[in-house]
Amino acid sequence: MEDLRTSETWRIFRIQAELVDAFETLHDLGPAVTIFGSARLGPNSPYYQASESVARRLSSAGFSVITGGGPGIMEGANKGCYGGNGQSVGLNIVLPMEQSANTYQDITLNFRYFFARKLMFVKYAVAYVIFPGGFGTMDELFEALTLVQTGKIRQFPIVLYGSDYWKGMLEWMREKMLPTGCIGVEDIDLMSVVDNPDDAVDVIAKHYRMCTENVPEERRKSHPVNIDMM
Repeated sequence: MEDLRTSETWRIFRIQAELVDAFETLHDLGPAVTIFGSARLGPNSPYYQASESVARRLSSAGFSVITGGGPGIMEGANKGCYGGNGQSVGLNIVLPMEQSANTYQDITLNFRYFFARKLMFVKYAVAYVIFPGGFGTMDELFEALTLVQTGKIRQFPIVLYGSDYWKGMLEWMREKMLPTGCIGVEDIDLMSVVDNPDDAVDVIAKHYRMCTENVPEERRKSHPVNIDMM
């Protein structure tokens, strides 16, 4: 039988190696936007097409784009950024279903551990854009809200794309969570809802300009605005 003490100890080194590789690879990435959404929405989906458009506009504005590196919305976003001014980054993870790396990546990292991968999504991001998705997308959304709400990272844009998809969740927050006292009005205001690519990019660009107005150019390129909090 495997010695669990030895197994757990060596797992720490595997985790450490995964983090070190990611830190070294992404250190000079510059300002980036992480885009989430379903792996199941392919090229015929309007959300896939919108993610491609948002990423293309972000790249033109000088932002890199980070995704989970798989198909669906992730592929659309990587495709939109690929070949532009920004770097197209895919943070892939080994899963029994769905996950296979798309081909539109300038930088590819492969993860074994979800929590190491999740750290990289937020550490190098100056904003999140959340497209319609399933449990994984919801997980990333609520983790970001929690990190901002608790002050573990600086407040940054959390942009929900597609008002029709998100309206039920937002109504439930306002009608159930808020009156019960589980959240405050300011917590709902942490999210922005948009329905077109230009509005998504505009929210992010305005926030980034405000945050970096007095930051030297060299520091702006090498350190995202929320890195000091991590």
